[in-house]
Amino acid sequence: MANVADIVNALSVITGGRTVSSMAEVERGDHPFVILKSSGIHGKSVLEIPGLIYGDPNKAIRKVAVCMTMTELVIELAGATGVDAVVAHHPIADAASCGGVTLKNYLDLYDVAGLECHEAFHGLHPGIPFLHGHKVVKGSIAYGGVHGNIMFVGRALPEVNTLGDILDRLGRYMALDQDRALLAEERLVRGIEAIRETSVETSGFIHLGSRESRVENILHIFPHTGFSPDNLRQAVEENPDTDTVVASISRVYAGHELLETAEELGLNFIVGNCHVMEILENGLPLAYALDELLDGVEVVLFRDRVTSTPVKMVGNTSLQTYAKEMSAQHLLGKNAMSNV
Repeated sequence: MANVADIVNALSVITGGRTVSSMAEVERGDHPFVILKSSGIHGKSVLEIPGLIYGDPNKAIRKVAVCMTMTELVIELAGATGVDAVVAHHPIADAASCGGVTLKNYLDLYDVAGLECHEAFHGLHPGIPFLHGHKVVKGSIAYGGVHGNIMFVGRALPEVNTLGDILDRLGRYMALDQDRALLAEERLVRGIEAIRETSVETSGFIHLGSRESRVENILHIFPHTGFSPDNLRQAVEENPDTDTVVASISRVYAGHELLETAEELGLNFIVGNCHVMEILENGLPLAYALDELLDGVEVVLFRDRVTSTPVKMVGNTSLQTYAKEMSAQHLLGKNAMSNV
């Protein structure tokens, strides 16, 4: 029978030893993938610890879930479906990952162990560049000396000749036809044409260039990691044959200074998969690896799906009446300041 310690060992195999084996390693303060993430907002920093965050290493496991970000939705689904341990890609934190309460209480309630990997997993496979139509020539997971500022330099695959080829490739690999069909059915069932869904709304598009623009040498960036216009100028100086910038996981919109810099440098600029697709780009390979390494353990993938619906169209008449009455009777300036 496998146990939680076997997941820790599997993550060490998968990451080539980047994970921690104990909290003693964390406390030493010298582990390269134990990273404090902070943007300077008071009290909101989080320490990334690749490995076991909470749970008994000797706990037996029969079912493991891989998710992108642990939330109360993940914990509830884990409890309801007999999951013994959750491996989250992103860092796990009290309150943020567990519905505003303490992590220990929530995970103890359903007897679920929690593990994470994040930066320790980044750069282990060339899948994201492959999906975006290029083979990595070189790359960095800390470009400009900034941890997590990932950048790849790549050459377009033989079957990828234009920006349009990249968009078509992403549509095929990410099964966007399924997401569009699912959204169409939801709109039909709920009778709400105005529903919008993340993976459909955030599919790839071209900022600079056209579907026919030629592609050969690609600079692949991830704007949310802090990749700056100065980084872009430096990268192009180092790789003067660059003709195309691919931005994925996150994207930029019209007017962003990265776009202005790319235009100044005469580059194509295309937006690829957004963060919602990383569960397929990184989460699915991780799940396959765990499935291979954990004998007798069922591995499942938890995939988020977020929709946007006009507030007065949500639910049925009973739910709408409930929400309207609670708002009108209790929330519109009728609550006095209280310490209770």
